[in-house]
Amino acid sequence: MEEKLSPTKRQRARRISVFDGQDLRKAILAGAAWLEENREYINALNVFPVPDGDTGSNMAATMKSAIRNIVNSEETSAGVIASKVAHDALLGARGNSGVILSQTLRGIAAGLRDKATFTPQDLSDAFQQASTLAYRAVIKPVEGTILTVVRETAEGARRSAERGDDFVALMQEIVNAARQSVARTPDLLPTLKQAGVVDAGGQGFCTILEGILRYVRGESTAHAPITSLPTPAEHQKKGRVTIEEEFGYEVVFLLHGSNLDVETIRQTIIDMGGVSTVVAGDEKLLKVHTHTPTPGKILDYGVSLGSLLDINIENLQEQSLTYAAESQAEHADEDAPTEIPPIAVVAVVAGNGFEKVFQGLGVSAIVSGGQTMNPSIEELLAAVEKLPSPQVIILPNNSNVVLSAQQVTGLSKKEVYVVPCKTLPQGISALMSFKFEEDFASNCQSMTEAIKQVQTAEITTAVRTVQLGGVNVREGDYIGVINGNLAVAGQELSQVIYDTLQRMQIDQYEIVTLYYGKEISLTEAQQLAKELKSRHSQLEIEVVDGGQPYYAYTLSVE
Repeated sequence: MEEKLSPTKRQRARRISVFDGQDLRKAILAGAAWLEENREYINALNVFPVPDGDTGSNMAATMKSAIRNIVNSEETSAGVIASKVAHDALLGARGNSGVILSQTLRGIAAGLRDKATFTPQDLSDAFQQASTLAYRAVIKPVEGTILTVVRETAEGARRSAERGDDFVALMQEIVNAARQSVARTPDLLPTLKQAGVVDAGGQGFCTILEGILRYVRGESTAHAPITSLPTPAEHQKKGRVTIEEEFGYEVVFLLHGSNLDVETIRQTIIDMGGVSTVVAGDEKLLKVHTHTPTPGKILDYGVSLGSLLDINIENLQEQSLTYAAESQAEHADEDAPTEIPPIAVVAVVAGNGFEKVFQGLGVSAIVSGGQTMNPSIEELLAAVEKLPSPQVIILPNNSNVVLSAQQVTGLSKKEVYVVPCKTLPQGISALMSFKFEEDFASNCQSMTEAIKQVQTAEITTAVRTVQLGGVNVREGDYIGVINGNLAVAGQELSQVIYDTLQRMQIDQYEIVTLYYGKEISLTEAQQLAKELKSRHSQLEIEVVDGGQPYYAYTLSVE
């Protein structure tokens, strides 16, 4: 991947003021290589001392996908190279950090669109767009994360461009701004400050920029990985997105006008309550698709911008019934007809035992993944498209997969809804509430409501010493994480489990399910169940083989 420069080229590179597509290609490859070189370092950086930090892997996988079609490309247009990178980054994006990174690359591509070559000023402008799109990727942006680093990096680029710097000086200013921004993340997020760490997503983005700077300077990206920085960590709650989808009508129309702004129109429709919104086209003609309980409001907005053509409005409930009828009619003449269900469910699952549970509950397709192995947007999209059903519900079952899953809604022509479940027990609860006789909207609503009824705790082993949220943790301790929050630490596994359940106010619940991990035997799990029953006689306790990695137990209470 790395391309060495001769001494002559190094000297020329240090003063270069114009890049073409090949320069951009080599710079991006260098950024990807430097990120890969430091991937494991970034993986080890986690707010919580759990053994499954995967920010580095997610961002590296996203970059690997981003560069797959430019590695050997001879394309000289910078705009074309940037467009390929942005497209492939979106398809391969993994985890929240990967999705935000893909949107950053998309913004840079938008800034370089139609440019065969570009200047430092052009790149600065592209970084401004990158910042804008990164923030739009999440509904409730959180400062102190990769978003902050992207924004402050863009500000550094603007300062450099205003001074008339060349690419070497511009990239140095960008990297300096990124490093300073990463260092400030603990001041913006109390959890980072408590843990004494910085944001891993921001550090990953900074690492990519450092690789690009090394290329511009003519330096290697194959050696000397990061070793001296303060221990960063990923803020695992950044960019949490909750879909509260109002089902009513599907509205589709063509909008003809002048100077139409795709992003502004899309965001305005979303702000008006439109969901599954897709706006595509150019400044003169756009195709608009959205779901809304008030179609008139959307159409009035469209009329204010230009003329509407090919307007189509459908009731989603009737649409689902139509799909079912068409499916039956299509197979009516077959000797052994197979009815295609109108609704399918895709679940992201880690652990052989959990896979069997989801299969037993009738899930349509399983995508392997979870902590340390977040599936890409492309993998989720492929699972959706492979199913014959026209409507698909996705259960991400992991907080770091929710945002990736939500990107599928705008990429698939099918009706796709994401139930924002962040744990496997939540996904199980959602799936148990699914009813084949109900329509799509009703199932989406009931499944979303079902996940609110479940509390989840995870028991694992700490990989480092830390003090977080008032909990003192030593490396090797057992820890209890409740609904994503570190709650308990100790040296005895059973005591940590008891304390964790007490924190969950177990006496207020009736059912506890113990999903035991692949390192725990059935005998051990059954003995734990007996001890819990002796302490809490009112509980109905179920022991299930989860087979999950890293976590000794996943506990579900209802």
